[in-house]
Amino acid sequence: MAGGIGTDGGAGSTGSAIDPRVDIGHVHLKVSDIERALDFYCGVLGFEVQARYGDQAAFISAGGYHHHIGLNTWESKGGSPPPPGTTGLYHVAIRYPDRRALADALQRLISAGVPISGASDHGVSEAVYLQDPDANGIEIYRDRPAEEWPKNPDGSLAMITERLDLHGLLAELDERPTPTR
Repeated sequence: MAGGIGTDGGAGSTGSAIDPRVDIGHVHLKVSDIERALDFYCGVLGFEVQARYGDQAAFISAGGYHHHIGLNTWESKGGSPPPPGTTGLYHVAIRYPDRRALADALQRLISAGVPISGASDHGVSEAVYLQDPDANGIEIYRDRPAEEWPKNPDGSLAMITERLDLHGLLAELDERPTPTR
């Protein structure tokens, strides 16, 4: 491809893999209404506003990071979601540190009446799927420890998609940690 990056378009076309320390720092979503988006992301999921620019943009995070999610109305104020069959963001995945934290997030969604569109056990992770008020796809999930990931006989990942037991997940909230001395 003339003027492009690489010649075969495939993975590793530059001859080396990406540095394994690279990660996704944040995602920025176009929304139609900042207040409605903040009601969902902060009011329901529990993120905290780090910076806000009127009704045009807000930057939110967990734990005081500058921002994990940016929300803006720069090109979308009052807009509607893209129609099915078009390209764009499939979903953003929000990783929780453990099963109990994921259960807490699920309980928040249920308490707020947010519809769940799916729930899957992928072997490597447990995931719950939904949409935000602007129909952006959201996955909330937790990774299992790497030593628990299912493997094929050749050692490669054997990811699966099976039904996630939501009642079993919510039962995590009933179990209280045992204090240590």
